[in-house]
Amino acid sequence: MAAFGLWLLTTPIWLIGITLYGGMLVAALAGWLLRGGRKRKAPPKPDDKDAKEEGSEIGYIVSAVMGLLALLVGFTFSMAVDRFDNRRSMVLAESNAIGTAYLRTQLIEEPHRSAIGNLLRDYTENRIALAREPRGPKQQELLARSNAMITQLWSRLVDAYPAIPDHEFASIYIESINEMIDDDAARQQSRRSHVPLEVFVVLLVYQFVAAGVFGYVLSGERGRLTAALLLVLFGSALLLIIDLDRATGGGVVEDNRPMLELLETMKAQPPGSFGSANAAPSAGP
Repeated sequence: MAAFGLWLLTTPIWLIGITLYGGMLVAALAGWLLRGGRKRKAPPKPDDKDAKEEGSEIGYIVSAVMGLLALLVGFTFSMAVDRFDNRRSMVLAESNAIGTAYLRTQLIEEPHRSAIGNLLRDYTENRIALAREPRGPKQQELLARSNAMITQLWSRLVDAYPAIPDHEFASIYIESINEMIDDDAARQQSRRSHVPLEVFVVLLVYQFVAAGVFGYVLSGERGRLTAALLLVLFGSALLLIIDLDRATGGGVVEDNRPMLELLETMKAQPPGSFGSANAAPSAGP
């Protein structure tokens, strides 16, 4: 199961698509051959009552297979979308937390202001790179650097605390740093949260079973065309679910514009650039 989960998270979507559609094609062909062999053994008679009843039963089977497959796909799609929405909302929450901490850092004295402010800027830049990096050794390296920066940030805060005379502000400032660290942990967990592998296993198996059933019960050019269209649609939905379930490296990922805009603001307004002495002159007469 662990190997299967790693395969789902790291294999390119196009290769998963080839595997999925190839498996469904093989299953549909097996069903078609099985039906052909059965007809050769016992060809139906024109007035065969059992054949008519079998045709009616086949209609019920196709409807049941399609209904259950649609239910499974819809259920899994909902789970993947919920996780995607959670990751997307975490981007804005983390961006706001870092921005608040950065602004409050401007209220403490040097050299702590520049040390913590520059560290927050580097941390934001690393978080953006981490969000873009697909699963692999490079991602683990960026994650380790992010965790090291959190430790370094708290160490800088410990050094700066005695230099903050207002204890009420110190408490508020520490709270903003804590919120940023909490958002970091929450975002890491959101990236580790995926649709359970057992759900994907059941869905894949049922896709192949459904393909075999369609190949068996749907005959003729029109029936085969209908079966092919249904399998393509359900296969596309499954590929979209797999893509949504990937935190990084997929085609559908969370929007990182809040973090990018925050980084631009930090670079445009470095530590020490705030305050009336550094404000831009007004355009008055």
